[in-house]
This record gives sequence, structure tokens and C-alpha cells, in this order.
Amino acid sequence: MNLLAKQLNETLQSENAHIFDMLSGIGKAIYFPKVGILSQSAEAAAKAKKYNATIGIATEGGQPMHLKSIQDTLSAYEPKDIYPYAPPAGKPELRKLWREKMLQENPSLSGKSFGQPVVTNALTHGLSIVADLFADVGDAVIIPDKNWENYELTFSVRRGAEMIEYPLYNEQNRFNSAGLREKLLAQQGRGKAIVILNFPNNPTGYTPTRQEGAEIVAAIQEAAEAGINVVAVTDDAYFGLFFEDSLHESLFGQLADLHPRVLAIKVDGATKEEYVWGFRVGFITYASPSEEALKALEAKTLGIIRATISSGPHPSQTFILRALQAPDFDEQRRVKFDIMKRRANRVKDLLDSGRYGEVWEYYPFNSGYFMCLKLKGVSAEAVRTRLLDAYGVGTIALGETDLRVAFSCIEELHLEELFDTIHQAVQDVAQA
Repeated sequence: MNLLAKQLNETLQSENAHIFDMLSGIGKAIYFPKVGILSQSAEAAAKAKKYNATIGIATEGGQPMHLKSIQDTLSAYEPKDIYPYAPPAGKPELRKLWREKMLQENPSLSGKSFGQPVVTNALTHGLSIVADLFADVGDAVIIPDKNWENYELTFSVRRGAEMIEYPLYNEQNRFNSAGLREKLLAQQGRGKAIVILNFPNNPTGYTPTRQEGAEIVAAIQEAAEAGINVVAVTDDAYFGLFFEDSLHESLFGQLADLHPRVLAIKVDGATKEEYVWGFRVGFITYASPSEEALKALEAKTLGIIRATISSGPHPSQTFILRALQAPDFDEQRRVKFDIMKRRANRVKDLLDSGRYGEVWEYYPFNSGYFMCLKLKGVSAEAVRTRLLDAYGVGTIALGETDLRVAFSCIEELHLEELFDTIHQAVQDVAQA
């Protein structure tokens, strides 16, 4: 094993042996090179005042070489802020501002010890880093039965972990904290569990209430006290889109410093929060009372980044940084939030109007981009196909009964027609 990896492992073992035990085989072996091209280039950037022949970019006239046809479309930005490689951890100014934003939007983080966010190539990449660092063959990954299908690819197909599901809702249509607790405590034999908490939930658009959030935290704490090392991952892809009386913070704040056996990890990003899906800018943040442990985790994270994508895209990081610095940034976001909230409320009004009879129920939703219908007596796939073939309407079928509808991409004035059409397709299938 590389000496740097050994040193990082020794740091984690001395600061919190439980975190070291959570690491996968790759997690134990990975490190970020201190001696090599990157470190020598960094040293040259500081000292090579005459000629710097270290970095793998081309320069011209004292700035990064570039094509006029590209720069003409990006003329608002200096070449130095878009063409060179971004640091593997991301632009320092962006990381700093994102951390400040996290503190502002999550008061429960006040007084907690957590690291500087590391820039990822959006949220899937952040989750992939978690999988690489902490998931081995046979490890338990606990998720609700209504989940984003990419978890299976990321943790099970790529890393060989076992996906363990619990029903998202209980009989009262509340978050099923008892189900989560049961699956967690069942991992005592393994001694380790990775828990993914995705709120607002994809596909249902549900965020727990404050009481339900407290129940989730209590279940994780109970598992830790029972001797289970818990990697608690908050997938906050749709953070901020909270339309009703639910948690309006990430559970990361409550999980940070909860117990020595709990490692809280926040995966979030600008993708949905700032409506920049194609920019692919995300972040991964660790919580720990130990600064040395945080440094070690960051170094291992940078090792994974270096070994996979080297660094994230520089232009989109600059675009996000510029947006965060804009004086009217918060107001611009509020305007878009209000549009999304009106769409969600319109959907709920339609579903509660009684006009669709008894052909479906809907799962509780209060946030995010989506909602799910639970169809009665017909196949969700058959309805999905009928909508496409007969009406030119796209939806997502999940399992036998569930149909996901993304109200995020439907103008408010078209929502009534959309659900009327879905209702007609259900009737078509039922009568076929």
C-alpha cells in the first residue's frame, strides 16, 4: 500500500476508528498524490516567474490559448476562468461560497464541524465517490422502495453492495421511520450500513415533517448505539424546493456529529437548485468533529477524483460562482421557486377536486419536481404506453401500479389538460 494511503488510514484510525472501518477496500487504498505532476505544477505556479513549462495546457500572449469562435460566445468571462484545468477539489472561491450558502440555508449546521465542500461532476458523481470509498461487495445499502434507479447501478452493479429496501410510507401515509429502523438494526451482524436519505424524494416528491425527521435521526442514532457503523448520505438533489410544512433543511445538519459511529455525508449541487442541469456541478461534504479526519477524507475524495475525472469542468464552476455572487441571486431563485410551488399546488388542487373518481390514489407529496399516482386496476406500463401512443404524453411507469409525473416541466396552465389526459388513458386501458 502506498505510504500516503497508509498515513491517511493511520489518521482516521487515530481520530475515529469507526470511520476507518467504514472504508471499502478502494477507500483504504486510495490517496491523493502529494508528489507528482499536480504538486510540481502547483509549486511551479507559485515560483516559476520566468517560464512555467509544467502544466498540460497551451498558452499564448500570457493567457490560456483559445479559439475565437469559442471565446466570442463566452466573452463575459476572462480566459483564465474558463480554459485552464480547475483544481481537483474545485474552484476555491466556489467551495467557500457554497459552504456559506449551506450554513445560511441550514441553521442546524451552526456550531457543527464539517469540511469544505469538494466539487463533483454533479450529484451522480458525488454518489459514485461515496460508493467507491465506502461500499464493498455484500455491504448493506438501505433505501426506500420508491427510489431513484441509479442507486442500483452506482452501489450494487458497480460495487457489489446489497440494496435493502423498506416501504417509504407507513399505513398512515407518513414517512416509514419504523421500517428504516428495522432494516438498520438488522445489520448488526454486518456491523455496517450505508443509508441514503433522498429528500425531496425522487420519484414521489415527499419530504418528511420535522417530527419524521427527528424519527429518522433517532433510528440512525439507535443503530450506532447498537454497534453499527452508519454511513448516512443525504442526497439533496432537490434541496430548497419545499412547498409545504415539512423539513426545510437537510438532515445533514442533524446527523453531523451525532455519534462517533455515524459519518454524515452531504451530496448536493447546483443542478436542480439553480436550474442548470447541463452544467454538472455538484458537491460532496463530510461532517466530523476532527479536522484531521476531515482532511483525510478530503484527500481520499481527491484521490478518487484524480483517478476518474481528474477535475471537474472549469467553465460551469465559473458560471455558478458568478451567479452566487450576483446581488439579485436570491430574488431570481425565489421567482423560480414560486413558479414551481404554484405548479405543485395546482396539481394537488386537481387531484383533490374529485373529478377523477376512484381510478387512482396519489402518494403524499410536498416538495421537489415530481409526484406519483397509484393506479387502481390497471398496469402503469400499459397506461404509460397508451399515453405515448394515443396522446403524445410522456410519463414514467414504476412497478405495477405507480406512474410518476414531473410537474416541474409542465406549465401551470397545461396541468389540467395533462391530468385529464392521464385519466382518459386509464379509462382506455381499463375498458380495453
